[in-house]
Amino acid sequence: MDAADMGRDLERVLISEDELQAKIKEIAGKIDADYAGKDLLIVGVLKGAVMIMADLARALRIPVEMDWMAVSSYGAGTRSSGVVRVLKDLDTDIAGRHVLLVEDIIDSGLTLSWLAHNMRSRNPASVEICAAVRKPDAVKVPIDVKYVGFDIPNEFVIGYGLDYAERYRNLPFIGTLAPHVYGGGTESAAEKP
Repeated sequence: MDAADMGRDLERVLISEDELQAKIKEIAGKIDADYAGKDLLIVGVLKGAVMIMADLARALRIPVEMDWMAVSSYGAGTRSSGVVRVLKDLDTDIAGRHVLLVEDIIDSGLTLSWLAHNMRSRNPASVEICAAVRKPDAVKVPIDVKYVGFDIPNEFVIGYGLDYAERYRNLPFIGTLAPHVYGGGTESAAEKP
């Protein structure tokens, strides 16, 4: 699927495939340096992190293990309430491990803040966060993110794992969804219930 396949549902391409891939390689280089000689576990947050996890894992030069979590935050419409339910927990014991949480987007930060706290309660050696994109104007809770691909405006975005009604995740770029598709507003679909 590409921009032409979306027709008028795509307002504009915000971050191109080439820009995303270049940034992932840059972030991978930093992770390689920061975790050289360490036992790193990268944890993707389903479903949105699938794309960045795959690209990041392939770009890393150090050995890593991968695991996944799926969480759901309750709320109305496309906004997260911060009340989180774990749908799929880790298969790996993270005690004493270096953990890198990998997310597609940081929107309100409520769900990710809860998830980072949950990970830290399991006695890992460290917990850091990596996100493809972050919306600084939408963040409601302070959250320390070590690796950020791009800061973006508070617009409704899709692609590269980000969805609206489970659609558009497979776009190789990040774009803004035309308001007629979702009924207006400026939130992202990433943290919807």
